[in-house]
Amino acid sequence: MARLFGFSIEDSEDKNKNSQVVSPIPPNNEDGVDHFVTGGFYNSYLDMEGSFRSEVDLIRRYREMALHPEVDSAIEDIVNEAIVSDTNDVPVSIELSKLNASDGIKDKIRKEFKYILDLLDFDRKSHEIFYNWYVDGRLYYNKVIDQKNPQEGLKELRFIDSTQIRYVRTVKKPDGTKLTPVNRNLQNFQDPEEANFPDIEEYFLYTPNANAFGQKKGIRLTRDSITYCNSGLVDRNKKYTLSYLQKAIKSLNQLRMIEDSLVIYRLSRAPERRIFYIDVGNLPKVKAEQYLREVMNRYRNKLVYDASTGEIRDDKKMMSMLEDFWLPRREGGRGTEISTLPGGQNLGELTDVEYFQKKLYRSLNVPESRIASDGGFNLGRSSEILRDELKFSKFVGRLRKRFSYMFSDMLKTQLLLKNIVTPEDWEKMSEHIQYDFLYDNHFAELKEAELLTERLNLVSTAEPYVGKYYSQDYIRRNVLRQTDEEIIEQDIIIEKEIESGIIPDPNAPVDAEGNPIDDLGEPIVEPDLESEGKSTEAPELPKGGEI
Repeated sequence: MARLFGFSIEDSEDKNKNSQVVSPIPPNNEDGVDHFVTGGFYNSYLDMEGSFRSEVDLIRRYREMALHPEVDSAIEDIVNEAIVSDTNDVPVSIELSKLNASDGIKDKIRKEFKYILDLLDFDRKSHEIFYNWYVDGRLYYNKVIDQKNPQEGLKELRFIDSTQIRYVRTVKKPDGTKLTPVNRNLQNFQDPEEANFPDIEEYFLYTPNANAFGQKKGIRLTRDSITYCNSGLVDRNKKYTLSYLQKAIKSLNQLRMIEDSLVIYRLSRAPERRIFYIDVGNLPKVKAEQYLREVMNRYRNKLVYDASTGEIRDDKKMMSMLEDFWLPRREGGRGTEISTLPGGQNLGELTDVEYFQKKLYRSLNVPESRIASDGGFNLGRSSEILRDELKFSKFVGRLRKRFSYMFSDMLKTQLLLKNIVTPEDWEKMSEHIQYDFLYDNHFAELKEAELLTERLNLVSTAEPYVGKYYSQDYIRRNVLRQTDEEIIEQDIIIEKEIESGIIPDPNAPVDAEGNPIDDLGEPIVEPDLESEGKSTEAPELPKGGEI
């Protein structure tokens, strides 16, 4: 279908059309979508390595991995660190302290952001939204508006399954010319400066009944009508967006094989088995086998417990790989003999299983210490905090920044539709808009507290040398590590607090005992309340329950 459904923000398109920037290199895409000319839905192909044939297969593999207990436990650790939804507060809020705008604009932005959170029902569904984004490696939302009244903004945000939609870039076909890929366009020109670079059309292809083999029919949706947030991980060779679970595919498969082989080995080697050597004398082969079978059936006692009825019955027709061995022995041997085969040794060792478990957690960027169920939670000094926990905290911070792209896209659409800001203003404002997530990991907080304590101790130590060897400015910049903005801001706040009487003036004159004095050297006496006819005694309490 040639028609595009949905809405488009014309200002942004006109800006791109009027751009005079010309380059033979296509724009660098962080979403793994390359420019292609033709092809069906999801660009299906035959993978000779046998890993996956399409992006749908890849997403389904990620979802199957998430059902494994170890992977699910690691994902839950990551999601619980990134999204704190077990409190009464909203998991995320907007931070506009660095935004250079009026208070009225800031209030409108906060109001619209709260409206977007209400549309997403983010307070209740934040865990599921982040979980789906982390597992699939991408997230799609359809931004629904009133086509007759677009200035009213977003009306609904509808979630779209990642297996039913894809972001597509195609080369527009010029009139009377053959469709050619972008990377071959320069071959037809002697002078690259005279090359006519084709326009790139971007849209989303939505196919509700998509399958792993791909479909050519679908609904094309405009770029502005869809919110698309990916993981930022891209396979540059196959042009696919990857999930953070991609690195754990091999580790999980190895862990599964080790566990399955361990179960088979223990079932086959755990019990002790006996070897019966039966003396058959000089009997012919057929007679000897018949005699051995009769002896085996005579002495073999196979009791079977029926779990459905609770009965115990003798089931001699069933053969098992764990049964005893019956071997004939000719005349001249040692006669009938019974010996015992010992069971398997080292059945209690789990070193290899623990190794692959740690390898799986490392591939998911989760600290290995979180595997142990008896692992405690240390809230001591930062020197006692594991380095893996600090790395994990930074990893969760990067996930939050990438996930915030979803809020930015929705907020941009809402502000532009309601004419609160222009596209040019948004380009300047977007980099100063931050999203503050609730934090449940105290490692970074403990680190900052300890650093501040050490700096204040250094300041107290260097206090006698201020004005002699060091200046106040040197102490604030090199010991307290204050920036120019922080110095100016703190000076203004301190001056206001001194004027209001919240804190005493450190530069005020004092006597030898440290008591404040006025400019003439006279001590400042506090006003006597009793002399002014005011009593400092506490009021008499009511009696007899009077109020």
